[in-house]
Amino acid sequence: MTGKLFVLSGPSGAGKGTLRELALKNFDSLVYSISCTTRQPRNSETDGVEYRFITRENFENRINNGEFLEYAHVHDNYYGTLKQDVINELERGNNVLLEIDVQGALQVREKMPEAVLIFIAPPSIEELEKRLRARHTETEENLKLRLKNAEHEMNLQNEYNHVIINDDLNKAVNYLREIFIQEGCA
Repeated sequence: MTGKLFVLSGPSGAGKGTLRELALKNFDSLVYSISCTTRQPRNSETDGVEYRFITRENFENRINNGEFLEYAHVHDNYYGTLKQDVINELERGNNVLLEIDVQGALQVREKMPEAVLIFIAPPSIEELEKRLRARHTETEENLKLRLKNAEHEMNLQNEYNHVIINDDLNKAVNYLREIFIQEGCA
């Protein structure tokens, strides 16, 4: 039996990471596929846990070798999911969860149309800005770029199977749980 692929995406600061962590705690058959990135780790991040932090050269070699299920150049860095990681888990019968950006989600949709795409939306752009500022991880220039990208990403939510507006964490978690159960990830 093969598993099912679930994709969480949406703008930076929408709450994807929090929802991912809670989903992984609630569903034993769900595994997280760790993405690769060329960006520098944040203070609390560990290589191989949140991301695989690799060099730009390594990433570009993997692109040329066709090793990515999806990849994107976002905020001056590459992010991507290794195809073989996902295939291995699905073949083991595990349900796989990706937390990726909107560009990557749409690439997954093209390559694996059976994937379940879930868009995590903030209640408003103003709330999103507040959340991003509270992180204290962005320069003003990067913050403006993320907000500009968020507006574009919000316009693509109709491409998804499900949309969760993350205005109340408990409601968002319950809705995500319902989606997983509905899609056979019990």
